[in-house]
Amino acid sequence: MRIEPNAHVTLDYTLRDDAGAVLDASDGAGGEPIVYVHGYGMLVPGLEAGLAGLGEGEEREILVVPEEGFGERDEALVMEVELADLPEPRGVVAGDELLLDGGDGEEVAMRVLEVRSDAVVVDANHPLAGMTLRYAVKARYVRRATRAEIEAAASELDASLEEGHAEATGGQELVTLRRKSQ
Repeated sequence: MRIEPNAHVTLDYTLRDDAGAVLDASDGAGGEPIVYVHGYGMLVPGLEAGLAGLGEGEEREILVVPEEGFGERDEALVMEVELADLPEPRGVVAGDELLLDGGDGEEVAMRVLEVRSDAVVVDANHPLAGMTLRYAVKARYVRRATRAEIEAAASELDASLEEGHAEATGGQELVTLRRKSQ
């Protein structure tokens, strides 16, 4: 079977940046393979499109440009948050990751770029935003997804579309920031 809509896929992968540095991999260092149902937006668009037609046991190199990956960097997502708005402002240092709670159970990770006397500068861009990504993939298993797997994938797609609508209409507000456990 080949990768097509409604295929349940298990992939081994190595993800490299444009310069060739390994960013993530499914082997070594405890990395897990990617397991998903094809056709439901569970992967970045460029990777999912590049996997179409790949057969079990086959390998492929897939180049994903920012527009088809994690998007371009958005400097509007670099912002200042007052220290008084943090639940535990003491000990926050550059490089920490804070989680924005939108009040709907979704969290957005923000990296602390700078700590000032009264505020922190955070970046809510995805760490891979603006990067061209190189995936080396191997289709470990490809089979027809079960009805339950398809329903779960469709449900996740619906939830992500609703979340996108909430973001587009300003539905998320800053409720709390908390430090992510290291």
